[in-house]
Amino acid sequence: MDAPIPLELLLSGRDLTEPRLAPIGPPQVAFVQRTGGVSSINVVWLDRPAVERTLTFGPPPAPGRGLGGGCFTWVARGDELSIVYAARDGVLWWQRGTALTKLDGGALDGAEPDPACRAPSVDPDGSTVAYVRDEAEVWSVSLDAVDGGQPAEPQRLDDGRHEFCFDPCVSPDGATVSWQAWSPPVMPWDASVRVDVDAATRVITEFGADDGAVQQPRFTVSGERLHVDDRSGWLNVSTVDGPVAAEDRDQAGPTWGMGNRTYAPGPGGRRVAVCRNVDGFGELAVVDRQRGTERVLGRGVHGHLDWVGDAIAAVRTGARTPTSIVVYDPVSGDRRTLATSAVDAWPLDDLPEPELVEAPAGDGTTLFARRFVAGEGRQLVWVHGGPTDQWQVDWRPRITYWWSRGWDVLVVDPRGTTGHGRAYQQALHGGWGRLDVDDTAALVEHSHAAGWASPESTVVIGGSSGGLTVLGVLADRPDLVAGGVASYPVSDLRALTEVTHRFEAHYTDTLVAPNDGSPESDERFRSLSPVHRAEQISKPLLVFHGTDDPVVPVEQSRALFEQLAASGVQGAELVEFDGEGHGFRDPSNVREEYERTERFLGDIVGSWPS
Repeated sequence: MDAPIPLELLLSGRDLTEPRLAPIGPPQVAFVQRTGGVSSINVVWLDRPAVERTLTFGPPPAPGRGLGGGCFTWVARGDELSIVYAARDGVLWWQRGTALTKLDGGALDGAEPDPACRAPSVDPDGSTVAYVRDEAEVWSVSLDAVDGGQPAEPQRLDDGRHEFCFDPCVSPDGATVSWQAWSPPVMPWDASVRVDVDAATRVITEFGADDGAVQQPRFTVSGERLHVDDRSGWLNVSTVDGPVAAEDRDQAGPTWGMGNRTYAPGPGGRRVAVCRNVDGFGELAVVDRQRGTERVLGRGVHGHLDWVGDAIAAVRTGARTPTSIVVYDPVSGDRRTLATSAVDAWPLDDLPEPELVEAPAGDGTTLFARRFVAGEGRQLVWVHGGPTDQWQVDWRPRITYWWSRGWDVLVVDPRGTTGHGRAYQQALHGGWGRLDVDDTAALVEHSHAAGWASPESTVVIGGSSGGLTVLGVLADRPDLVAGGVASYPVSDLRALTEVTHRFEAHYTDTLVAPNDGSPESDERFRSLSPVHRAEQISKPLLVFHGTDDPVVPVEQSRALFEQLAASGVQGAELVEFDGEGHGFRDPSNVREEYERTERFLGDIVGSWPS
């Protein structure tokens, strides 16, 4: 690339999530968009030119993140089409034309705490909507009663046996409501179940195992139960009898939020559209269950699938493909783009596609990474957060920004990463802060042996749990890098157990050790926490942290820098952003983050162009 990508281009564009095809009437797709801090549900008609119209007019909807959703659903009542959506204040609204009716959430007769509603799902005749309160309870409310002028009296469907309930789904006959559920200390990708409740009798049954994960419960049009589970060692679309299309590839990602839709049954149930993860690269395929055949519709990372009639709606994204709302014809394979996230100024044809990297760990395990090649001999080694997660090959302007400035970007998948099967993901248990550091170091060593960069031109970078890995590499393998950049990093695993948010409150029970106060547990937490070996950090370090971070409180970084100062460590800088959370949204703060990082990299490695 002749010139680096300007920062202003990164700050442009919008987020797109959750396309849903209208179940009746003229073919149309609604989706959630967010531009800056403003969100709305927009709609595009398929039998007209792709012109967006704003559908919502009430309180702004609550958009999902990335390939997550759970914001809204269409409602078909006779020939009337409407939507039920969750607003940013947690209230569940039913919007019919110009009528806006509150169904649940927010302040309810002084009840404490105020419930936040999410993930609405409606039965095919539009009589009942099921949804989740506060990620913990499944409720339903009769739209027939609301439509008849009666008070909406929500009814609870779960029995409280599970602490988390996600993604309810109503069967075609309205007789059954299903959802994903689990309870700490396990996380949803460790052990979760499918719960089915008879809506009339409230009889509950469960499907799942103690050593397996179930997610995305759904039904075919005939009422057959579908979901994703990893009984085979891979997250495959399955029935209770086994995978629909068994393969050694994940067909879903980890449950970090509601609204994942990585598969969609066709109108008759014979065919199923499936998202496939191929070592971080993606594709969309249609599987014919009866014939045992498949057809790949498109390359790239896909999600948010919805199939109505002869159309499959999806979010599609890739290294050179801005996140877009698309519709496929499942027979011809033709694809139509309805909306895109990026402005037209992006030089898409000049952007890189990564290459797959495989390298052995010390124990012989094959490790994975994806390399964006600039060829200037300098390298950013990027560690994703989670750590149960993966940066697939999707639209990440952050990567292309640095690539355009002459940096190779090596996106590493240390163990704990998803997309490589259950065993690879579960291998981090008991070793968070150690195995991820060693695996990242092994991939860095591989890059040096290949001649892509040297220790003097390599910088390790990451946020959240990836920041913990950055700190661990700087403390344990400073010989491999010139420095590190960490955003809102975990530095004290023991402190994390005491203050982090509810979803991750027991995360360390599996990744580190049970927090039982025993000497063995105390030593485990201490040995894996970079704050307790801060004196070993000898290379330059730049840390960013938001003061209102609810996941990794800023006190973690402050405590780390106290230890660094007490140990006489030089070349470390902490930048705090007032009012920011776990990730930075204020454009002025994002600008400062990039500008400070660029100066830091220039000081320790060199500036572009060389």
